[in-house]
Amino acid sequence: QVQLVESGGGSVQAGGSLRLSCAASGFSYSSYQMGWFRQAPGKEREGVAVIGSYGRAIYADSVKGRFTISKDNAKNTLYLQMNSLKAEDTAMYYCAADQTLRWWLLQPSDFGYWGQGTQVTVSS
Repeated sequence: QVQLVESGGGSVQAGGSLRLSCAASGFSYSSYQMGWFRQAPGKEREGVAVIGSYGRAIYADSVKGRFTISKDNAKNTLYLQMNSLKAEDTAMYYCAADQTLRWWLLQPSDFGYWGQGTQVTVSS
């Protein structure tokens, strides 16, 4: 049974940093594309960053240069290092997994497995 469990969210001042983690189990982690998505109140879920099974990463323009996605295959864990946080980064952040070939499009609809989410709140 696929399970994705996020952690590391919280409240931070603008300009601060957080690191999100996603512990994965129940599937062949190293062969899946893994990503972070977020959803702010009243808005649609959007892609933040995705890392392919071979390690290539894609980022949304809004987070390029500030966020870094990485994964540890030995620990079956996905990370999102978020620096220089802005108020507009406030959202529920979700970890997702799939074997989709469309992973580079950063579209939530291409990912079939989801975690429960972790809240990130950035105050200005």
